[in-house]
Amino acid sequence: MRTLIILTLLAVLVVAATCYESHESMESHEYLNPFINRRRASDFIQADTRLEAVTRERIREHTKGPQERQREICEDYYPCELYAFRHGYAAAYKHYFGRRRTK
Repeated sequence: MRTLIILTLLAVLVVAATCYESHESMESHEYLNPFINRRRASDFIQADTRLEAVTRERIREHTKGPQERQREICEDYYPCELYAFRHGYAAAYKHYFGRRRTK
């Protein structure tokens, strides 16, 4: 009988500990209205910063270094890419495209 009372008290304590809802969970007031309107949903993102980031990325794409441009050209040509795996992109570009002369 004594063990039954102790187990019952333990069960009540476990239920009380797991089902207790603190005031901290009530502070957000999401339990009252979990949905927010569209304007408030995107308040934390400023449109200007996103546009500036896109603009900076576009500028970076246009101002690539010569090695990066050579590497991209070499990556587009499969034999040059295979040669680059063994000897490096600079040597591969020089081997396949370095001897070209424009008229």
